Amino acid sequence: MIGSVESSANMSAPVLAAYSYCEAVTGQQARNFAYGIRLLPTPKRRAMSALYAFSRRVDDIGDGVLADDVKAARLDETRAVLARIQDGAVDEDDTDPVAVALADAARRFPIPLGGLDELIDGVQMDLRGETYETWDDLKVYCRCVAGAIGRLSLGVFGTEPGARGTERAPEYADTLGLALQLTNILRDVREDAEGGRVYLPADDLAKFGCSAGFDGPTPPEGSDFAGLVHFEVRRARALFAEGYRLLPMLDRRSGACVAAMAGIYRRLLDRIERDPEAVLRGRVSLPGREKAYVAVRGLSGLDARHVTRRAVRRRD
Repeated sequence: MIGSVESSANMSAPVLAAYSYCEAVTGQQARNFAYGIRLLPTPKRRAMSALYAFSRRVDDIGDGVLADDVKAARLDETRAVLARIQDGAVDEDDTDPVAVALADAARRFPIPLGGLDELIDGVQMDLRGETYETWDDLKVYCRCVAGAIGRLSLGVFGTEPGARGTERAPEYADTLGLALQLTNILRDVREDAEGGRVYLPADDLAKFGCSAGFDGPTPPEGSDFAGLVHFEVRRARALFAEGYRLLPMLDRRSGACVAAMAGIYRRLLDRIERDPEAVLRGRVSLPGREKAYVAVRGLSGLDARHVTRRAVRRRD
């Protein structure tokens, strides 16, 4: 409580209210993200909530029921708000609480706000109905909608003084974002198909006889759907392994936040691997008690120490 009071002492009432709004949005809508950011000290938690609230706005435009031309106009308006934030042109009495909170966060932390431009670019790719022939093609999209979020978050987390290899921290944060997004794509393959979206690379779909798509609770006839899922799970695990190299570069609570969020998605990946067709029958998720356990494990530093030991063994 003392830390909360101290961090609020030099903050105006409108800015505090704006952060409160963003934290409410995060608490209500971030099913997995919220478990991680609860572990952060107040200033970082507020900044991450502001990032989430802005990102949620962008995602909601893309996923909503409005006509595509209206969505495109809304994205342009949102990009204009971002430009005002980047130019320092948002006053604390602005009527947009998300803009107020994000502008304050950007003054307190070296957040690379251009990453939010990339997020908007990614949602515009969805509006255009883009599909992806290869993993390299899909990586471009994943970097926009998830890798960029990793790099934005790193701006809030910072790196520990004296930590080794911190020049590669943005790369690892980006890669961890790719791992989370590929897990999302696997989990939502049926839901996305019903919405007319296909994210998995066409090359991979063809290799496993799944080019017909996923319009029902069972795989395409004659396909090796389990083989496809296991192939993508291995790819995601390799991305997690690379991205987890970020953990020893972070302070304890920032590392706990990352470990909690990534740990929840890794457990989702485990469930998908055990029962690949589950993603065609419904949404695969973890119960709240399991998410809470992963958060506690992250706070204990177990994942960060495990990654550090592996890195030392590689050097030896």
